[in-house]
Amino acid sequence: MSSPSAPDPSRRTVLATGSALGGTLLASGLPLTQATAADRTEATRPAGNPWRTVLDDADLVWQRMPTAWYEGPFLGNGLLGSGIYAEPGAASTAVRFNIQHSEVQDHRPEFGSLFGLARLPIGYFTLEPVGAVTGLDWRLSLHDAELTGTLTTDKGTLALRALIHNDRSVLAVEVTASEGERGFRWVFHPADAISPRAAFKPLPDGYQGNPPAQVADHDGITAAVQPLLAGGQHVTAWRERARGRTRTLYAHVAHSHPGTTALGRALKAVRRTEQLPYSALAVDHRAWWHAYYRKSFLSLPDARIQRFYWIQLYKTASAARRDAPVMATSGPWLEPTPWPNTWWNLNAQLEYWLIHGSNHLELDAITRALSEFRDNLAQETPTPYRADSLGIPRTTDPQLVNGAASSLMGYGVGVPGQDPPTPEVGNLTWALHNVWLSYRHTMDGSILQDVLFPLLRKAINYYLHFLEPGPDGKLHLPATFSPEYGGDSRDCNYDLMLLTWGCRTLLDTAQLLGVDDPLAPRWREVLAKRAPYPTDDNGFMIGADIPFAKSHRHYSHLLAVYPLYEVTGRTPDERALIERSLAHWVGFEGALQGYTFTGAASMSALLGKGEDALGYLGELMTRFIQPNTMYKESGPVIETPLSAAQSLHDMVCQSWGGVIRVFPALPAAWADLVLHDFRTQGAFLLGARRENGATRWVRLVSEAGAPCVVRHGIAGPVDVRDGQGRPLRHVDLGDGAVQIPLRKGASALITAKGDRPDLTVAPVRPNEEAPRWGLPRV
Repeated sequence: MSSPSAPDPSRRTVLATGSALGGTLLASGLPLTQATAADRTEATRPAGNPWRTVLDDADLVWQRMPTAWYEGPFLGNGLLGSGIYAEPGAASTAVRFNIQHSEVQDHRPEFGSLFGLARLPIGYFTLEPVGAVTGLDWRLSLHDAELTGTLTTDKGTLALRALIHNDRSVLAVEVTASEGERGFRWVFHPADAISPRAAFKPLPDGYQGNPPAQVADHDGITAAVQPLLAGGQHVTAWRERARGRTRTLYAHVAHSHPGTTALGRALKAVRRTEQLPYSALAVDHRAWWHAYYRKSFLSLPDARIQRFYWIQLYKTASAARRDAPVMATSGPWLEPTPWPNTWWNLNAQLEYWLIHGSNHLELDAITRALSEFRDNLAQETPTPYRADSLGIPRTTDPQLVNGAASSLMGYGVGVPGQDPPTPEVGNLTWALHNVWLSYRHTMDGSILQDVLFPLLRKAINYYLHFLEPGPDGKLHLPATFSPEYGGDSRDCNYDLMLLTWGCRTLLDTAQLLGVDDPLAPRWREVLAKRAPYPTDDNGFMIGADIPFAKSHRHYSHLLAVYPLYEVTGRTPDERALIERSLAHWVGFEGALQGYTFTGAASMSALLGKGEDALGYLGELMTRFIQPNTMYKESGPVIETPLSAAQSLHDMVCQSWGGVIRVFPALPAAWADLVLHDFRTQGAFLLGARRENGATRWVRLVSEAGAPCVVRHGIAGPVDVRDGQGRPLRHVDLGDGAVQIPLRKGASALITAKGDRPDLTVAPVRPNEEAPRWGLPRV
């Protein structure tokens, strides 16, 4: 495939939206196409239920007993989470159903975010059959977000169905036992309420775990009440209801601090839910999930990767909601980990990238949390700079608090030119790039005005305190830290790249909002005079003082390439710099990890190298992805598989720089591919189909009336028609790109001239069979 470079409209035009900010600019001057009530008549048409087809195909299956969280089924709703696998040391006699919750944490800031504010383990149920387990046959239905199947023992069988209800946050497990297994039982095991980091690191002086949970009956509902030394409690309440030969377990978790209201809320949740049989409880739960999946569609001929992709969409909705905490390193499924909170120097950003293209902004907790807890960010900023600056610590709790800072307890916001603490200062600016992506994919002006501009202004202001002119007349940064390379460097690329993106975005945003900001001259000065990104013969350096000279999993020194798209290969020299830097980075074995390969795949996609991108994803799948598509390093971390889904997005569509690039980096083996309602920057919903290695049609619906420039990939002359088949005026920009004036709600269909292709949306045929994810029979 060719390089995805294309005409680059001005950033002002790129960012503008007629609906939200009062005026869309189009260089062509063409009149906007007026949307009509019938504008979707020439629309893509789903064939049957393509979502059900691809989701059923992607179901995970188990014919062998999973022995760890990385192998087993997982359920969740952004708050409550359960991982299911054999009880360690008792695989033939018990199955563990973990119970964890993303809001359950400690509240002792004096011990930092990794001990005193850490997520706390809650406990687990064991399903204990009468006989010894001899086999199982389980299926995790993505479509219904339910686990179903049988557990076979030498005494009989247990047929089970399990879900975590989307709205009620209740784990419901229905078990129907054969005669010999009528005596099976459930047992709850409270966990020690201590930071999981205690199993990996020494305890801070004075730190101790919380007292044991107290288990008691409350009018037929059992509750394990976990008191907290800091005040408050978390409570697991449950009840088992028998209906004929079927018994159903209902369990709920509640947390409160500093009060003790969790017990009452947990009991109430179980009491109002256990009246419903499982089948009745499942109705609205399934309805939510069915509607969730229908927001977009993607099918490609690699069966293994297509299944992986849909599992990531299931995983994301199991782990994230707008009003749930920003995902911690392992999502809601807390397991033994040295990282029991939210990480902001890569993890959180990567966790949420896929929500944009897949059209799931309802899961955007980052924008909500940064807005809601901005006052806490001010308190985390070093005292001399709090009046006009903001930063985010490397590690925080759900309220964006780190508390006491040390390399043991939690990493606060550093100060350029000082160490200790580690001068890691760019994390908030990077997190705000996620907010910017949410704005660009929705063109929601309130995100720009209420969240991005005020927070980014203060994040960049923190840098401005430290920029100093050098003898060369350039503006330089004192030594800062590039995650996670080690060592501090002047003119660290991580920070220079984020500073550049931030100043450019502030100027664009101020113009869009009509703000005459007194800092605008300073932002322009930074763009004109900042030191160039340090490079050497191998490409981008860590900083002016540190070359890239060892294996390093993080692409902190390459952010201008990806995801910021500030350096994109527009010239031969720039392209060569990217290629040289990428090859040098991945050429050091030893410390590379899974997200190394997702970053490399996305950078390759930027360069139009589909074969390379697929190769990097293949390395990820072979070397790092676990049987249930989870991922681990020293402990469980969730960002890497989710970012792999974004790498796939980058191969099938890119929309940076105001140009929608359709199929910019596909490997030759992906000759057939279908997209439907894929969300792009500019708030367009994209549909497209590729057949036999050629793009047949591209369809765009404008939600905001933003400028529409599309590189369609269709060879030769094209027709551009509206939703009723009428020709649309457009400008041919050359190199396979057209500019189409579309009002909010209007659509455009692009085809080869004279072609009238079938617009049916249906799964493509796989190139070859592939094993299912899970633990299928060998």
